[in-house]
Amino acid sequence: MATARAKKARRAAKVRDPNNLVVVKNRRAFHDYHIDATFEAGVILQGTEVKSIRAGRVNLTEGFVRIINREAWLWNVHISPYQRGGYVNHEPTRARKLLLHKDQIATLYQHSQMKGQTVIPLRLYLRNGRVKVEIGIARGKKLYDKRQTLAAKEAQRELDRVAKEFSRGRR
Repeated sequence: MATARAKKARRAAKVRDPNNLVVVKNRRAFHDYHIDATFEAGVILQGTEVKSIRAGRVNLTEGFVRIINREAWLWNVHISPYQRGGYVNHEPTRARKLLLHKDQIATLYQHSQMKGQTVIPLRLYLRNGRVKVEIGIARGKKLYDKRQTLAAKEAQRELDRVAKEFSRGRR
């Protein structure tokens, strides 16, 4: 296993890399859904939207993807108006077109028509200066699934804490 120092260095390198910068994650999605498959998509944006995204003023929690006329659209993602945008600012919750291949759109449409499945945005990030969104095919979790997930996370956190204390005591 990697040491804590190596993990910290890798984490710091990810944060500093301007080519791959995660702007926002949809943490609620991982709590409420089982994610079956993920896709990377480009987003068609206006200029002030890009500036707001770079500032981190985005909310993905209520977002979802719809397939309309063989095109994928991102709905209900709130990108706050740019502070210095003036009269050319964008509408915060407008529908935004996603850039995907035809076969990916067909797969998303097929899964979105199944009962109990939906397509949601998982994270928004910058890759080589372009805004990308990771979308996932999701199935809703039951209450007991959420409890099991929380219990597993709590157990892992406790194990990490004990391991950290143990490693400190051995020095």
